[in-house]
Amino acid sequence: MNAILPTSENLRAALAGLLDGVPPARAAAAVDRLIATYRGATPTEAPVLRDASDAAAYAAYRMPATFEAVRAALGALADAAPGWRPESHLDVGGGTGAAVWAAGAVWPGGRPTTVLDWAEPALAVGRELAAGVPGLADAVWRRARIGAAGGELPEAGLITVGYVLKELAAPGRAALVRAAARAGRAVVVVEPGTPDGYERVLAARGALVAAGFTVAAPCPHDGACPIERGADWCHFAARVGRSSLHRQVKGGSLPYEDEKFSYVAAVRGPGAVSPAPSRVVRRPQLRKGQVLLDLCTAADGLRRTTVTKRHGPLYRAARDTDWGDAWPPPGEADGDGQAG
Repeated sequence: MNAILPTSENLRAALAGLLDGVPPARAAAAVDRLIATYRGATPTEAPVLRDASDAAAYAAYRMPATFEAVRAALGALADAAPGWRPESHLDVGGGTGAAVWAAGAVWPGGRPTTVLDWAEPALAVGRELAAGVPGLADAVWRRARIGAAGGELPEAGLITVGYVLKELAAPGRAALVRAAARAGRAVVVVEPGTPDGYERVLAARGALVAAGFTVAAPCPHDGACPIERGADWCHFAARVGRSSLHRQVKGGSLPYEDEKFSYVAAVRGPGAVSPAPSRVVRRPQLRKGQVLLDLCTAADGLRRTTVTKRHGPLYRAARDTDWGDAWPPPGEADGDGQAG
């Protein structure tokens, strides 16, 4: 494989090469079984990916979406800490390596990288996909039990825990987050954008704050989440382009999908990051001559702001603002619109 950059397009091309020669019906059948397993309510006590065909099917089915979600979370961390870049990366439960691709996209260039997972077939696929990718080809792919009580993690500048907590029982989740807090300079946890995924992220956020971390994103503060529990939940969406292979394996017809995810990015120590003044927590509503933004703010909790044409450049910025973006955009001094 020629040297390539860790982009979504190159990831899709690598996945197509991985499944070259695999009958689509076989891959689709493996995907159906994996969907049933991942949607189950009981945490797994053994690796979900049993063999190479499972790992390849999982990579084709989930990796493009996981890459985009983790890239969005890491991008928010990079925005909150513009002068910082991880000197090393540990991806816990990283499977086929979507998070290391995402870190390479946000912070180009090489760094010592280690992927831990308990499924050897997933690690083998991840290693194959990363071959020839600058900054990823030298990554260490290591089999390890995830979330074991008393387990320690090697120190790293960045620790990612992506789509892992659901696979663990509550004690394992807590143990893993505590271990990440002890070992990492920055910790990013990403889970599905469901009510229970949000609850797992919220618990991880609380543990990280208790361990002395500062929340970098998405929250503009370290205080209690202002969203009423049970009535709503904090989540975002990443647009995922579907290749023909992706549509075939997933059985869809649209050229894209939206991956819903919840996340927290936190950095050890006060003053380590500058969180956004507020975050757009719903899709902006475009009306004639105005944009309605639902914000999570540091001072006022949840608040709706209406930005109108009379706000000039701020109005133009609001029209380009998306769900999950910081508000106001960098360079805009005043994010207050007209109270809605």
